[in-house]
Amino acid sequence: MSTLFTKIIKGEIPSYKIAEDDNYYAFLDINPNARGHTLCIPKKEEDKIFDLDEDTYQGLMAFSRKVAIALKKSVPCKRIGIAVVGLEVPHVHVHLIPLNKMSEMTFQEKISMSNDEFTALASDIRSNL
Repeated sequence: MSTLFTKIIKGEIPSYKIAEDDNYYAFLDINPNARGHTLCIPKKEEDKIFDLDEDTYQGLMAFSRKVAIALKKSVPCKRIGIAVVGLEVPHVHVHLIPLNKMSEMTFQEKISMSNDEFTALASDIRSNL
């Protein structure tokens, strides 16, 4: 059975896409900790990050770095935080979170954004790739 993220990759569920290549996909989290909170995922379904083969793991980290650099150019912040938790969706995902304060990394505080804000932000980040 396809995961929620596989359905997003296939276009069965809409997303605010940031970047995509043959092996990876990045999109804005729709329940963000902070403005610009982005998820980077491998297209290959795998539940746990350390179960990825070495090439896919290294590729995901390189892809995430590229997205994080573009994200930092688009969203003013002190730094881009990175987390791999993986309890909500059984598909490896890297959280990239623009940080100005530590609480933005706790997954307890969330912000709200409109569809227009998500769309404009995704476009801005893509322009910095």
